[in-house]
Amino acid sequence: MALIKTVRGYSPQFGKNCYLAENATIAGDVVIGNDCSFWFNSVVRGDVNSIRIGNKVNIQDGAVIHCTFKKTKTIIGDNVSIAHNAIVHGCTINHNVLIGMGSIIMDNAVIGENSIIAAGALVLENTIIEPGTIYGGMPAKKIKTIEPEHTREMIEGIANNYLMYSKWYE
Repeated sequence: MALIKTVRGYSPQFGKNCYLAENATIAGDVVIGNDCSFWFNSVVRGDVNSIRIGNKVNIQDGAVIHCTFKKTKTIIGDNVSIAHNAIVHGCTINHNVLIGMGSIIMDNAVIGENSIIAAGALVLENTIIEPGTIYGGMPAKKIKTIEPEHTREMIEGIANNYLMYSKWYE
């Protein structure tokens, strides 16, 4: 059973149809939408500030979601995939986004809708990622603009797949 912890009087709140791997950890001021999944060794720590997660979001194996005490909250929109070992910290991720494996998103960054952050990218503090783009590198730089049809296929496809994968574990 996943570790669900109340911290400072805040208990995580879950929408409908959420999957939590046995060793996922979700603590504190965390509000989660419907059809979300939290995979093995993922950590969502709303102990120092709030975390809000939309619908059909998957937090994959080893990913960490956190924020900064009295400074930054973390907000994640709908239809977002946060890949293996990514770190999402005190930032805003809008709808329809893919955060690649091992990438790091720092405080006050804003990831625009229909965007992809490449594997291993480092999105520095206060960076604004424009909608419909791919960013990669360390620090992350714009690689190209992408058509909404391309992002829809990839981003929605991954989000839908993770919803399907979670059913395999029920």
